[in-house]
Amino acid sequence: MDTQHTEDTEEFSLPRSRMANERLHALIPGGAHTYAKGDDQYPENLAPVISHGHGAHVWDIDGNRYLEYGSGLRSVSLGHAHPRVTEAVRRELDRGSNFVRPSIVEVEAAERFLATVPTAEMVKFAKNGSDATTAAVRLARAATGRPRVAICADHPFFSTDDWFIGTTPISSGIPAATTDLTVTFPYGDLAATEELLTRYEDEVACLILEPATHTEPPPGYLAGLRELADRHGCVLIFDEMITGFRWSEAGAQGLYGVVPDLSTFGKALGNGFAVSALAGRRDLMERGGLRHSGDRVFLLSTTHGAETHALSAAMAVQTTYVEEGITARLHALGERLAAGVRDVASGMGVGDHIVVRGRASNLVYATLDENRQPSQQYRTLFLRRLLAGGVLAPSFVVSSALSDADIDRTVDVVAQACAVYRKALDAADPTAWLAGRPVKPVFRRLA
Repeated sequence: MDTQHTEDTEEFSLPRSRMANERLHALIPGGAHTYAKGDDQYPENLAPVISHGHGAHVWDIDGNRYLEYGSGLRSVSLGHAHPRVTEAVRRELDRGSNFVRPSIVEVEAAERFLATVPTAEMVKFAKNGSDATTAAVRLARAATGRPRVAICADHPFFSTDDWFIGTTPISSGIPAATTDLTVTFPYGDLAATEELLTRYEDEVACLILEPATHTEPPPGYLAGLRELADRHGCVLIFDEMITGFRWSEAGAQGLYGVVPDLSTFGKALGNGFAVSALAGRRDLMERGGLRHSGDRVFLLSTTHGAETHALSAAMAVQTTYVEEGITARLHALGERLAAGVRDVASGMGVGDHIVVRGRASNLVYATLDENRQPSQQYRTLFLRRLLAGGVLAPSFVVSSALSDADIDRTVDVVAQACAVYRKALDAADPTAWLAGRPVKPVFRRLA
């Protein structure tokens, strides 16, 4: 039975979740298997531990029900336990999941993926995004014979591997010699990128970036990158972990009409099941295969990379997106939510402080202080009020399981949060509404 949420955050507590978080920290470094899911990302003692989810709702172990946004770190775009996906998985479970030779499901999944993303010619599946992006980087280095990787400095995450993590504040344990081989370029600035490629002439193996994030690519930008990569002889890699399916079924490359040499997909591809993909040009991908005469590349070789139930989930996701117009629905829901939040924030006098950003299918929000600077304290205040109102929203990224009524309910809770936000701004001090330490950024040097 659902617990009734209260508008008074002083009365809202999660005793069972608090005890479970202590158990998590005692056994699991960080208390979670993804840093972005850590309890440091939530107000103190208000990090719900989840019991189960269905559709757009999740229940914590204290009995509270929440409308959930950003589900599974953007991976559950169809909603939890989506019937077409779970049925596809169930069909495979009694047939075995992993064999000593490829399953016929592997070729069927590859055919389905390449029909959905026709800009690619070959695909290889894995279990997580980091494996796919690292394989793309390795392939680019092998193909070009060059050591350096150029990453977009404005995009927050590419991999758990050393070539990327060495560039973050959490670089402990990574040799400087590895980090020195990674250079950065700014998003949207072709001149700066060309200057970088000229400075490291014949050294840069690849340019890797998300083709789009919270802002649309400037006109001609992606095509300009394509031309720069061709002229300087480096590989263009699109990280489509987020843009894949949320921008279009064929990803951002399908929407914007610019074809990368390699691209990586994950998150929405499995609707919560563990599956990712590296896709791209045949001549590049085949370097990791057996039908060429050059040096072999150890591309991707994962024991569990082709589990039949996960590949069946991916096929069901792609079918659902195409047949049910999911991308369009995500955009429609996001537009309704963004308009509602902006309207109530403006009406409460905090429209310049709670700022919704991003494509409608991938909305985030910024919490700004009285000087309009990003503030972890105000984010904490905002999150506390949302949680107390039954909205679990580290972002405003929608799933297609949300209804219009769910969006309207969310906007009502946001309005209540905005009223408190206004009081904190007027006092120029949000601490009275925090009830503990502020939330913390994921990438920081010290715990």
